Amino acid sequence: MKKLESKGESAGRSAFAELEQIPNVGPAVAADLRRLGVARPADLVGRDPYQLYDELCRVTKQRHDPCLLDTFIAAVRFVGGEQARPWWAYTAERKREMAARIAQAPKV
Repeated sequence: MKKLESKGESAGRSAFAELEQIPNVGPAVAADLRRLGVARPADLVGRDPYQLYDELCRVTKQRHDPCLLDTFIAAVRFVGGEQARPWWAYTAERKREMAARIAQAPKV
């Protein structure tokens, strides 16, 4: 896994020009984000990682590993100003959110 930033480095995150500079984002995840029109870290500010994941699944016509959603959450939160955390720190949150969304979905 890529090294997470220290607290002293957080002020410089706005200067990140490449997606691969975001903690947890390597070449494959960066390619997925670029496919969605996210060209640089600033493009993630204010984005919904769940919508990004859903859009990627739609565009590629396949369901991706949910751990990719965890990585999207980690990246969006980081560029939004939160402390860098490993992607797996968001797994429990993602599971709760997805369960809530399923429970709220209209029954057909």
